[in-house]
Parts: sequence; C-alpha cells; structure tokens
Amino acid sequence: MDAISVEDLTKKYGDNKVLNGVNLKIEEGEFYALMGPNGSGKTTLASIIASVRSPTSGKVEIHGRKPEKAKELIGYIPQENFSSPILTGKENLMYFAGLLGYSKNKAERIVDDLLSKIGLSEDANKKISNYSGGMRKRLEAATALFPRIKILILDEPTTGLDPSARRKFLGLIEELRGKKTTILLITHIGADAELASRVGLIDKGEIIAEDEPEKLKKASGLKDVIDIETTIKSDKVANVLSKFSEKQRVLETDVGYRVYCKDAEESIPEIVRFLDAIGCKTTKVETEKPSLEDVFFQLTEKMVREVS
Repeated sequence: MDAISVEDLTKKYGDNKVLNGVNLKIEEGEFYALMGPNGSGKTTLASIIASVRSPTSGKVEIHGRKPEKAKELIGYIPQENFSSPILTGKENLMYFAGLLGYSKNKAERIVDDLLSKIGLSEDANKKISNYSGGMRKRLEAATALFPRIKILILDEPTTGLDPSARRKFLGLIEELRGKKTTILLITHIGADAELASRVGLIDKGEIIAEDEPEKLKKASGLKDVIDIETTIKSDKVANVLSKFSEKQRVLETDVGYRVYCKDAEESIPEIVRFLDAIGCKTTKVETEKPSLEDVFFQLTEKMVREVS
C-alpha cells in the first residue's frame, strides 16, 4: 500500500486552475521531493494531502484512508512559522503533545527526547522570540516527529536559513530516512531536492517529469554547464551564446550567463573568441555538471529560483 496516493487531483479558485489532474504515488518510507517555482501549485498540493485544504475534484489517500481520517499520521510543517513566540521551546512541544492526546508524563519523556534529537536541549526553556530562524525551524519540525507520525510534509523548510542552519536542518531530515517515515519535501531549491530518492518537477499545476535525481539529469540530455561572467549583458551577447547552447537556451544570471552545451572544453575557446569580437570581455568562466534547476529550465524555459 502506498503511503500517499493522489489521483486526478484538481484545485480551482474561481476560474484559476491551480492543480490540473495531478497523479502521484509515494511509497512508505520514501523521501520524495516536489520541486517547482512559486505559483506552480506545489504548496496547494501539499496542503490538500495534509487535509488543510480540500480539492475541487480527484482523490487523495493516506495509507488507504482519506486525509481527514488520517490526520494523526501526518506531520505538516508549512512555510510560515507557527510556533508561539511567547512560549518556550519546550512549552511549544508540550502543547502539541497535548493536542495529540499524550499524558503529561509521557509527553515530558517524548519532548525531552525530541529536544535532544534536534540539538535544542540547552535552549528548551528559552522563549521562541529569542531563537534564531534555524532554531525555530528545527523546533517546528520536531512537532512532526512525534511517534505516531508516519508522514512528514515539509513546505520550503530551508528558505531564509543561513548555510549553517540549513545544513543542520537537512541533517535532521536525513536522520529520518530508513525509519519508515515517509517524507514529502516541497522546495524550489535544487540542492535540497537532490537529497530525495525521487523528484517530481511541477509547473502550472502539473507534474511534468518524475524520477530519481540522477536519472532526471541524464534524461535531460544536458552534458556540461558553463557559467560566464561578462562585462556587458545584452540581446546581442545572448544571441551569440545561444549558438553554443542546447536548444539555443541561455539563462541570464546576475553576473552574466549560463550556457548549456555538450562539450564545455571544446566550446569555451570559441565562446570567448566570439564574445571578444563583439566587444564583450569575459571576466570569469567556470564549468560544472547540470543541476535539477538546469533540468527544469530546459523543460520549461523558466527559472525555479534566481540564479546568481
């Protein structure tokens, strides 16, 4: 039996169709990432699975049950902070334990264990208003780690976190793998999605591609990516670079352009020569392998997020 099953799901707000016949199956214990830009429908889908919103049509099942009948199995962490700033970290978790029906003594044991797991034991009695963004996000994630929870839904959990806090948070999620906790990660960050065993790319309310991260990249046909910093940016420069790029797609970045090609080593000298001929100097050239964000751009000609 699948942990999460979604069939022909649609969601409309007036004439605006946010989800358009989504089908999705996630196995028990699987780490699945749903990746797409803002407005793609990914947060709406997550909230319907979590029984926070209702679909217009279609079917959702959680371990064979309707979401509203399986709420005790779901830990849902929305993008917005929801912990009370006037309570301490421990008080917040004790409050949630009470909502789940735990006795005070059992709640104390579970909460102390959770605080230890997320590295907040020493800060348990501090008010949330004194927590950093990363600390608060880890505490809120802990509300979804109580023993009865079988499915963890995380909506953009690392957005706004500094690199150190992001690593700690992702480390916490990694620890849950292999413990039969099913994880659904909603993200627009390719590096976060790379951690999942399977990734679905969503755009305009439809899942447009789905597979293991490496298989998605291989199927895209992309070989090399060249990041070029240039002294000027213009349509003329972009047109020159498009001649060297797969499907003539060139991504403009804050400092230049991102070019997709089959052989970077062969292309770079020619690119530099052609740019020099039109008076555009290159100040830096780097090559790398394609990311999931590059795959998304090749499929949709859209950026999942800003690339710098």
